Amino acid sequence: MPTEVSPPPGETTQPNKKNRRFMLRILGACVLVGALVFVVWYVLESRWYESTDDAYVNGNIVQITPQIVGTVVSIGADDGDLVNKGDVLVKLDKADADVALENAAANLANTVRKVRGLYSTVSGAQADVAVRQTALQKAKADYERRVNLASSGAISAEELSHALDALTAAESSLTTAEQQLLTNKVLVDDTVVTSHPDVKAAAAQYRAAYLSEVRTTMVAPVTGYVAKRSVQVGQRVQPGAALMAVVPLHEIWIDANFKETQLNHMRIGQSVEVTSDVYGHSVRYGGRVLELGVGTGGAFALLPAQNATGNWIKIVQRIPVRVVFTDPRQLDQHPLRVGMSLDTKVDLHDESGLMLAQKAPTQPAFSTDVYQQQLANADGQVAQIIRTNMAGNAK
Repeated sequence: MPTEVSPPPGETTQPNKKNRRFMLRILGACVLVGALVFVVWYVLESRWYESTDDAYVNGNIVQITPQIVGTVVSIGADDGDLVNKGDVLVKLDKADADVALENAAANLANTVRKVRGLYSTVSGAQADVAVRQTALQKAKADYERRVNLASSGAISAEELSHALDALTAAESSLTTAEQQLLTNKVLVDDTVVTSHPDVKAAAAQYRAAYLSEVRTTMVAPVTGYVAKRSVQVGQRVQPGAALMAVVPLHEIWIDANFKETQLNHMRIGQSVEVTSDVYGHSVRYGGRVLELGVGTGGAFALLPAQNATGNWIKIVQRIPVRVVFTDPRQLDQHPLRVGMSLDTKVDLHDESGLMLAQKAPTQPAFSTDVYQQQLANADGQVAQIIRTNMAGNAK
């Protein structure tokens, strides 16, 4: 049986070395290609974008709070309900407010009648002055006639003295009447009933009572969704107590916290691509940078870092960057909620924008006009009360 002849040792190690060199060359080539691809990707793509996953949805949380003391008798919406601006959310018992309003109406009516009396007093005082003036003229004529008669001895000196006393009394009476007329005119001078201070004060009291009556009904200041309802029927609420909140989910924004080393090329107005954890990368929102924060999160914390102490460790800080959605209609199909986590990617190609705003805002950041209508009917009711108590003969 023939025996196997093993190859010499030098011949078996030579192919293994060649294979190893070939594999090392392949690995080196792969590393070189990967490095080149990374450099090209960084130069053409990566360096023009800054991203962070430390971003969250934020928005206006409109608190519904009572402005008067009252007992809750009705609740118009619950958590998660959509409410439109002006919808009734909470009603308070109106009994006390109605009584106060009736008292204010009676006080206004009484004040109008009293002021009308002041104008009548002026007219009476004017008539009294006219009477006193006539009396003075008569007393003066009598005295002058008696002076001529006394010089001829036709009347006695005593009668002349009585005529002088009557003239002096007439002058004093006229002075007193004129002073009384002046006093009465001061109370109504340059006014009519509707502009008299007493009537205006009573009208202000009526408006205050009317406001209290209106404020027993609390309405939604904006359109949004109800959250954090804590109020219950029968609860005695105090002014300023948080009863519920309304969140307008179509007016939300993003607070993205970027590292301070990422802000060098970031500018206001740059476009932002946003994805959410709830929908994944299949849904992308468009946004833009609205503002770059004016301080780090730690600087405005309740307990800011004490960096002047000896126990100091340098940590890269984060700056909040506000991002707004360019098309709010995206939120109709894929709504977001306050507090949700997001990924944001800022496009840095356009660096023509500003890093800080240079102009003060010309419009309010957020507002409502539902409270401006609370006094809409009060002025009409004040005018009606005044007209009813004027009787058509006052100024």
